[in-house]
Amino acid sequence: MGVILSSTERKSDARERLLARLLDAFGEGLPAPEVSLREIAARTETSHALLRYHFGSLPGVLAAMLKAQRSRDNEALLEVAQQGTFDDLVMAIWRAYTRPEQLSRVRGFFHVVGLAAYSPEDFREFIDSLDDLTKVLASLAERGGVDTEEALTLATVTIAAIRGLLLQEVLTPTAHSEDAVVLILRMSKAQSVPRTHPGH
Repeated sequence: MGVILSSTERKSDARERLLARLLDAFGEGLPAPEVSLREIAARTETSHALLRYHFGSLPGVLAAMLKAQRSRDNEALLEVAQQGTFDDLVMAIWRAYTRPEQLSRVRGFFHVVGLAAYSPEDFREFIDSLDDLTKVLASLAERGGVDTEEALTLATVTIAAIRGLLLQEVLTPTAHSEDAVVLILRMSKAQSVPRTHPGH
């Protein structure tokens, strides 16, 4: 006797298959925000109605694609984390997202973040995925001798700084700000020196 899937499971499977088609069609990139769902449907050889049903809107498509692409990137970055240090992972993140072929994705990321700032409940799944690398960086900082709470703060500030530099790259393209990333790492070293408590 075959397994009977619930309608929720069937919908989830169909959504994943459609997402896979989107990722195949656009590769490392993202559709531009001015592209219509009909144009995306034509490129992926599916229907505009299906895209709307599973993702709701063009921003919904972008958010789902970004989440999937970042999840795939994280698998490669986690290999760096297993073998390397906090600094190694920070530099790997920066180099991964400043490759020229990543530009449409970085722009798409800030576009979706801007929309999510106005209606976070519509982008909850995307927002919840944003802390993945922060947690990995925090664990590497702990492995380097930083206490748990400070490690999380250090990782959070470092990821925020990287995103700020990426935004700067999008708005005012110049030579990649790798020197700024190195400076962030130097500052983090200064802040994470073990503190002595008064009277000790």
